[in-house]
Amino acid sequence: MMSERPGVQLAVSAEPSPVYAFFQQTAAIAEIELKKLIRDPTEVLARAVQPVLWIVVFGNVFSRVRAIPTGNVSYLAFMTPGILAQSVLFVAIFYGIAVIWERDLGIVHKLLVSPALRSALVYGKAVSAGFRGAIQATIIYLVAFLLHIQIRWTPLSIAGVFVGAALGSAIFATLSFIVACLVKSRERFMGVGQLMTMPLFFASNAIYPISIMPHWLQVVAYLNPLTYLVDALRTLMIGPSQSTHGVGVDFAIIGLIFVILAAIATKLYPTLVR
Repeated sequence: MMSERPGVQLAVSAEPSPVYAFFQQTAAIAEIELKKLIRDPTEVLARAVQPVLWIVVFGNVFSRVRAIPTGNVSYLAFMTPGILAQSVLFVAIFYGIAVIWERDLGIVHKLLVSPALRSALVYGKAVSAGFRGAIQATIIYLVAFLLHIQIRWTPLSIAGVFVGAALGSAIFATLSFIVACLVKSRERFMGVGQLMTMPLFFASNAIYPISIMPHWLQVVAYLNPLTYLVDALRTLMIGPSQSTHGVGVDFAIIGLIFVILAAIATKLYPTLVR
């Protein structure tokens, strides 16, 4: 029989702290989503064809155009970070369609009545989207290696690119999440998704410098989160000479954008079932 000594309290199992619970639940959601990706990677692999075509066909053709100012780097090297950002955008922007499918299958209802934090549900899906961005970065590096594109191969720059690709994928997946919560229909979501991709891509510095854009388009580009993702990736993959804002500023901006979008998605997630 256990006896108590004066002044000594028996240890009792305590509830996990909110911070620990958040990270635990986020990791659980991310693990579930990652298992789905491993079971059926066809979507990610199919979308990998597009950036390869852009670099191999579009890049080689426009490398012959001398009117695009890229400084002392080749146009093929200049556009490679932009195509990585494009592939991250295209893979993540339709992520919301899976959320609508989950709503139709009743999965969202079960998640919402569970004790899981709403923010953990959103961040877990964002983390899983980051894996998709990392896959796209791997594919782009493989293409760059095979085509002998002159980019930086230092471990620090490669690690930074993978972090940037994952964060960019999380941003556009969360934006897609918000759209899914607003439109609530697969048909309308596909229309809105198609409408967003081209303006985001072409109103950025992905395939040409901001300096050659008309003034009104430069204003739009500086409001475009893809611009800061491209700038960060280009700085890491090519060097500081191609930086507009500095990689620290770029990461701070896209990090802030992600936090804001995640907060909005957390607020809207329960409305998906209404």
